[in-house]
Amino acid sequence: MLTPTRQPPPPARPQAPPRGPARRIAPPARPGGWARFRRILLFAALLSLVPVLISFATTMAQPSNSSFFINAVEWLRDNGARGLVTRVENFYYSLTAPAKGGPPLKRLPHQAGALTSLAAGHRATITYYRPPNIRPLVAHGLPGEGVWHATFANGGPQPPVLITSFRPEPIDYPQVVVGVAWIDHTRTSVWLYPGIQEPNVSLPDRGPEEVPMAMRSRLVATFNSGFKLADSGGGFAEGGHTYAPMRDGFATIVRYTDGRVDIVDWTGGPDVPPNVVYARQNLPLIVNNGRPNPNLNDGPQWGATLGNAALVWRSAVGVDRYGNLIYAAGPDQGLHSLATTMIHAGAVRAMELDINTYWTSFITYRYPGARDPANLLASMDRSPLRYLSPDDRDFFAVYLR
Repeated sequence: MLTPTRQPPPPARPQAPPRGPARRIAPPARPGGWARFRRILLFAALLSLVPVLISFATTMAQPSNSSFFINAVEWLRDNGARGLVTRVENFYYSLTAPAKGGPPLKRLPHQAGALTSLAAGHRATITYYRPPNIRPLVAHGLPGEGVWHATFANGGPQPPVLITSFRPEPIDYPQVVVGVAWIDHTRTSVWLYPGIQEPNVSLPDRGPEEVPMAMRSRLVATFNSGFKLADSGGGFAEGGHTYAPMRDGFATIVRYTDGRVDIVDWTGGPDVPPNVVYARQNLPLIVNNGRPNPNLNDGPQWGATLGNAALVWRSAVGVDRYGNLIYAAGPDQGLHSLATTMIHAGAVRAMELDINTYWTSFITYRYPGARDPANLLASMDRSPLRYLSPDDRDFFAVYLR
């Protein structure tokens, strides 16, 4: 007989756990009143930043030849942070201000625009007016200190522009050198050009915002204008039309319809008269009747940027007793030292122009066609090509007549 095969027992079924009372899943707790308020506040803060970000992005996207950092600082200044920017700048300049004294210079820095072969030194054969050399402020000046040099090789025996340099405070700050330019009004014509952003007025046509190509064959020099109108509160007129109201008592560089350019204390009211081609204002005169403005130590009237005491790059333009223009610029200048520099250079009236190393420029051109440009001082920050492409700020161009 065959023995039947045993089958393995079926696997045991797993037993279900004993049922208990059903558990409810609690809904997420709602935030309390304070947490909800903080979320709303954060959302509102983020929402309020949208216009700020749009404004900043729009400004950064606009045409400009300035760096991102410079544009960012200017945006802060124009959008509620003027006081903060000013305090930071003043703190920076107080830290970097030069100490009094120190070793004297052994030689003056080279001026690349000077034509040494056409130095203005031989007065015996001169039959036209040429300014006397600027007397050094110490008994023994450095070689070439205050000696005028021509800049335009095609200017002939009567140079349209002369340049020199000297030490304005050789005892207290023996390392500081300013550059000076003299512009012959009988041989030149001076024009004002609006920039990309300044003056911030509604002009029907801003023009080329650079030296026009058609005018470069006669170009002999260019130089910076004044503060932003929002900083100075001054007026602006161009083409005989007033675009920002003129202010009585403000220093003004003005061109008349007869071609004459002058520096005046404006007393003509808010609109320019018919005989004015352009007018650009910038704070009160720093020199009048050959003397410093007695209010130079009164800080508030000199603008909301750095006032009058900070030692920074400063520039100025003035007029001598014969109607010729004088420009000066240099580092570590207070407003009073700038005024005395202009007087020593021969100015009877003078006005401050722009300040800070980024905005001060005086450029000469050795040959027609704006060739071989050179800064008045080698230490000037901007390229000598500055005004040969569109520039952010208004500027002046000097042409050979």
